[in-house]
Amino acid sequence: MTLDVPNLRDDAMETHHDRLRAEAAEPTLEVPQAEPTSKTQIIAIYGKGGIGKSFTLANLSHMMAEQGKRVLLIGCDPKSDTTSLLFGGKACPTIIETSTRKKLAGEEVQIGDVCFKRGGVYAMELGGPEVGRGCGGRGIIHGFELLEKLGFHDWDFDYVLLDFLGDVVCGGFGLPIARDMAQKVILVASNDLQSLYVANNVCSAVEYFRKMGGNVGVAGLVINKDDGTGEAAAFAEAVDIPILAAIPQDDDLRKKSANYQIVGSMESQWGPLFAELGVQVADAPPMRPEPLDQDGLLGLFDSKDTGGDVVLVPATDEDMRGKNAAPKQSLEVVYDNV
Repeated sequence: MTLDVPNLRDDAMETHHDRLRAEAAEPTLEVPQAEPTSKTQIIAIYGKGGIGKSFTLANLSHMMAEQGKRVLLIGCDPKSDTTSLLFGGKACPTIIETSTRKKLAGEEVQIGDVCFKRGGVYAMELGGPEVGRGCGGRGIIHGFELLEKLGFHDWDFDYVLLDFLGDVVCGGFGLPIARDMAQKVILVASNDLQSLYVANNVCSAVEYFRKMGGNVGVAGLVINKDDGTGEAAAFAEAVDIPILAAIPQDDDLRKKSANYQIVGSMESQWGPLFAELGVQVADAPPMRPEPLDQDGLLGLFDSKDTGGDVVLVPATDEDMRGKNAAPKQSLEVVYDNV
């Protein structure tokens, strides 16, 4: 005699999937507007590579420390350059390379091997694999696993700032959004199509995981290298997120950044700008963005600059076959109508 034993695991999975589908179909989900329940605010900063995330974060973290906050800055970009400005151009030993070296020597990684401090800021780099020798996203996941072993969840900070490459939001690069690791996301972009495309892509990722039951929202946009043309501001308005700061395109800022000089200090003429940004970053609530489609994104720019007025012309079979496009005798038998 056989018994029909219900598959509890499959039933549970089906119930879970039903719940996610129902939640994803709900159009009125709201991001909680209350202050984060955790003492530590974990904030993920995303932006296109080269847009100035590291410049913004190094100066922001330094200013927040001046304001009396305990700040931990973690570079999560495989280039491992988030902390270079903070440390005068010096490269920090990364968590991944240090872990590999220590493991080969039969030793354990200590916090002093990977975390360094300056101006009240504590900083470290996750690092990444050498080119062609591994997945950068997987490296980030491995890096955070090592941080947990070092006691990450017991550390006493007011703010943990995570610098993530926004060009890719899969795997480890999407960790803060996909796993509710951060309370909110901040975007860094400029008045150019490619950086706003990346910002919009991150908004799409946030919206996707909100529909799947996540809680991360976008707190706002930092406009870097602002030349006053207004496309980034128009983007922020279109996706319904606030502008936290507009850092101007200025030769003094460019030179100081190139020479690894901190400007996020009240001793600098740029101190008030970063002081206000520090307040905005701390207080801005996470919002649910409304990402644009490609045409909406192109619509922020003059069509003569982007080619937004180009019309798609369908290709034909003759186009595809080129010189082989001459008609060939068909082998099909055609019968005359009787």
